Amino acid sequence: MVDVGLFDSLRRKSGGKRKGKPGTLRTANKQDTAHLEEWAATRQGVEAYLEPKTNVTDTTVVLIAHDGEWTRRRVPSEDAAKDFARKRGMPVYEVNRVGYPKRMREYTERMKRQQKD
Repeated sequence: MVDVGLFDSLRRKSGGKRKGKPGTLRTANKQDTAHLEEWAATRQGVEAYLEPKTNVTDTTVVLIAHDGEWTRRRVPSEDAAKDFARKRGMPVYEVNRVGYPKRMREYTERMKRQQKD
């Protein structure tokens, strides 16, 4: 007789290798930083928008280019995000204070329309 638990099949599919404990936040890693560096280096007019840590995600930064194109990644801390932006000469804003720029919303809407066409 074999005992089979409700979630045993899910555990077997993952090979028992978990990236972290359930319910824990994934922290920023080198891939996040590398992505932000490459993205900022290949866009013009990039600004950084700091998003605070929540119950669901760690601290994140949204980089927004002049045309509204954007990307979001985790960062180790608010100070790390500010240092990242300052070293690259880009302004950094706190989303809770200023919100997101209109060009970001317009870019997202353009992308949605293009996907529908």
